[in-house]
Amino acid sequence: MGKARVSSTGAKGGKSMKAIQVGALTFAIQSFVTLFVIMDPPGATPIFLALVAHKTSKERRILAIKAASVSFSVITLFALFGRFILSYLNISMAALQAAGALLLLLISLDLLTGGTGSGKSQSKDANIALVPLGTPLLAGPGAIVATMIFVQGANTTPKILGLIAAVVGVHIAIAAVLMASTTILKVIKEAGVTLVARIAGLLLAAIAVQMLVDAVRVFILA
Repeated sequence: MGKARVSSTGAKGGKSMKAIQVGALTFAIQSFVTLFVIMDPPGATPIFLALVAHKTSKERRILAIKAASVSFSVITLFALFGRFILSYLNISMAALQAAGALLLLLISLDLLTGGTGSGKSQSKDANIALVPLGTPLLAGPGAIVATMIFVQGANTTPKILGLIAAVVGVHIAIAAVLMASTTILKVIKEAGVTLVARIAGLLLAAIAVQMLVDAVRVFILA
């Protein structure tokens, strides 16, 4: 009888461990897919190409890695201290989203009017990995909110590890997609780069307006 009880207990324990593992794996996959879709590396590619068109191949690869690193840093910062930062500064997510939208709109106008998207001074070109690529284009309000929600749901050690793996995996994918996209510039040449810049400016303006509309809607409903 004693052996039967031990066996039964062991079986239950094994099922429990499997349930935790499956739950953590599902949580990690859900986190990865959600963040990848929100951050949309393929969608950011035309904008990235427009911003780095005048750079060398080596500089483009470095900027791709820097952009992913900046995005990772921002996401990690808000995952750990997001609620505290917003609460302390008395900033709503809608306000953060509106600010990001206005910033993207300014950059999109620069691209549409023949600029490089990095402002008037060419000496500031290196900053495009920080703004707008790293944030708010990749690590925007949507990705920040999603991460903060996932942090709340990560209530076990396996889920926490799964979330960490998902965030790291998404940013490795972002760096890979952006680096791979730089080969396109060799094919499309200067005329193609100009066209990509205009399309990128239009897309960025549309993204900015949509972000602004969503933020205004939240303000109205609040």
